[in-house]
Amino acid sequence: IGYYITADELETDLAAVQAQLKLLPKDTPVMIDVKSIYGNFFYSSAVSENRNSDLDIAAMDELIREVCGSYYTIARVPALRDRLYGLEHVNDGLPVAAGYLWMDDYGCYWLNPASDGTVNYLVAIANELKNLGFSEVVFYDYYFPETSQIVFKSDKTQALEKTAQTLVNTCSSDSFAVSFTVKQSFTAPTGKSRMYLQDAAAATAGATAEQFGFEDPAVRVVFMTDIHDTRFDDYSVLRPISDAQ
Repeated sequence: IGYYITADELETDLAAVQAQLKLLPKDTPVMIDVKSIYGNFFYSSAVSENRNSDLDIAAMDELIREVCGSYYTIARVPALRDRLYGLEHVNDGLPVAAGYLWMDDYGCYWLNPASDGTVNYLVAIANELKNLGFSEVVFYDYYFPETSQIVFKSDKTQALEKTAQTLVNTCSSDSFAVSFTVKQSFTAPTGKSRMYLQDAAAATAGATAEQFGFEDPAVRVVFMTDIHDTRFDDYSVLRPISDAQ
């Protein structure tokens, strides 16, 4: 069992997060949000130096150094939802018929997973996090928005699968995994990668885990949940940091 730290918790009370981390045994899996859906980085990133968030970046840099030296650290990054990158790289976004980029209810643009620019951007982020000492990156929001307005003529599932495999092939190593949180089902990439699932029902945990066809689903499927149900116990589980005791 490990724990996850959300952007809201980092923004609300970073000191409380640091205190809760001190309660964890060494090598506990810890997931940390390191970037917002609006495109701001929560640490000193060289990928886009002018897009730091309102968080105390120096304190976040120190927190990352501490956790990477003590725990199995997982960086969580929004993959295809990024308002600022969409503004800066219109050709890498998902357009509507009129030609402008589609925007969701949060005011965020979504990126085209088949675009070379998008792939290079995600590769740069993953490699930077690897160099910072993280053990794994999890790309969430890794799916196409559920709308008929977006113009995308290729096969969406194939596009997601191809880019996922490219990211794993390019960025993973013996000590670094490239993983995904998905909404639309697709074949998991081969290599050092896992699938993270949110809001899964405990009653169907087994069937949900088996859908990816992993030989070792107990390791390669991770449930993120605040529900304490023993039906999750056969798999890897991440719970809110507030559960740490």
